Amino acid sequence: MTHHDDASTFADVLARFGDEGTKELFRSLLEQALQDLIDAEVTTKIGAGRHERTDTRLNYRNGTRERALSTQAGDVELRIPKLRAGSFFPSLLEPRRRVDKALWAVIMTAYVTGTSTRKVDDLVKALGCDTGVSKSTVSRICGEIDEHVAVFRTRRLDHVGFPYVYLDATYVKARVDHHVVSRAVVIATGVATNGNREVLGLDVGDSEDEVFWTQFLRSLKDRGLDGVKLVISDAHPGLKNAIERVFSGSAWQRCKVHLLRNLMAHIPKSHKQMIGATVRTIFVQPDAESTRTQLRQVASMLETRYPKAAELLTNAEHDVTAYAEFPQPHWSKIASTNPLERVNKEIKRRSKVIGIFPNDESVIRLVGAVLAETHDEWQTNERRYLSEGSMNRIGQPPQEVNAPYTPELPAA
Repeated sequence: MTHHDDASTFADVLARFGDEGTKELFRSLLEQALQDLIDAEVTTKIGAGRHERTDTRLNYRNGTRERALSTQAGDVELRIPKLRAGSFFPSLLEPRRRVDKALWAVIMTAYVTGTSTRKVDDLVKALGCDTGVSKSTVSRICGEIDEHVAVFRTRRLDHVGFPYVYLDATYVKARVDHHVVSRAVVIATGVATNGNREVLGLDVGDSEDEVFWTQFLRSLKDRGLDGVKLVISDAHPGLKNAIERVFSGSAWQRCKVHLLRNLMAHIPKSHKQMIGATVRTIFVQPDAESTRTQLRQVASMLETRYPKAAELLTNAEHDVTAYAEFPQPHWSKIASTNPLERVNKEIKRRSKVIGIFPNDESVIRLVGAVLAETHDEWQTNERRYLSEGSMNRIGQPPQEVNAPYTPELPAA
C-alpha cells in the first residue's frame, strides 16, 4: 500500500468520528503528518536535512510551492519543496495521469457551475470535496489541461506520411444554451509510413453532417496530413461526401462491420447466423479478384430470398473490398474501423462517469486527455502496429494466389 493510500484510509476513518471541533483537530494532525512525510522524503532525496552540512548532500532546497489535498477530514494545505536542480514530487501525492486530471476537472466544472446532476454531486462527495471547491482552483487546473490538449490537437502532422486514416464518431450528452443535447465527437487516427499509429485529431459538433466533417478533415490537411492512400470509415453520407471532397485521389474503405450490421437488418432473425457466416467468406479470400468474385457469388445466392440484402451487398462491392488492393498482411486491420473500438470504449467509459457534460469545452478536455494518453501509449509501444517492411509494399500489385471456395446456402 502506498503512502497516498495510507493517508486516504486514515482520513476516511477520522472523518467518521467526532464533532466539528474533533474533526478539525484530526485534520490538523493529518496535515502535519503528511507534511512530515514529505519533508522526510525530500531529505532522503537530497541526502541532507534542512541547513545540514554533510558529504552525502546531492542537491539543495529552493523554497516551496503550495498544494491543497482534499480528504474526508477536510482540505489540507501542504508545502512541496522545490529543488535548486531538477524537480521533486512526493510519492504520497503521486500525480494523477492526464486523463484522471481531466476527469476530475470536468466533474468539478459541472459542480461549481451549477450544472451537475445528482451523480456528479455524489462523485464530488466521494472525492472529499463536498466542503467546498474553489472556482479559481478548478479554473487553474482546467487551464493547464486545456493547454496540453490544445497543443496535442493542433500539432503539425507533416513529420511523416499517413497512408491509412481511420475516421469514426461517437456521441455524448452535453449542455448547450441550458439544454441537454447530443454532441458528435469525431476522431481521426492514422498509421504512418513507419507502421506506427497516431491519434491525428478530434472535434465536437452538432451532428455528423457534411459541413462539419469537411471542416474537420480540412483542418487535418492544414496541419500537414499527407500521403493518404486509404480512408476507413462507415458509410455515413455526410462523411463519405467529405472524404471525396477533401481526400480526392485516395481510396475509401467502407467498414465491413458496419456493412454487415446494415445487411443483417434485411435478414430474418432465424437466418442471421447462417447468412452472416456466408457473407464473412468474402473477407477471407486470398486476393483482390477472388474477394470480389466471392462477393458477387454471395450476392447472387441472396438475390432470390433476400433481394434488399443482395442489392446492398452488390452496391457496396467496390467500397467494401477496397482493402484488397493493399498489402495482404494489412487486410485484417484496414477492412474496418474495429481498431478504434478500444479507443471508443475508453471514451464511453469515462463519459459515463460524467453523464452530462457541462459544455463542449469539457467534452474536448476529457476526450482530448483520453486520446492524448492513447497516443502516448502507441508511441511507447515497442511493437509497430504494422511492420515497416509491409508498409513499403503499399502501391505494389497484390500477389495472385488460389481461387476461393464458395459455400452453398443451406435449405430454409
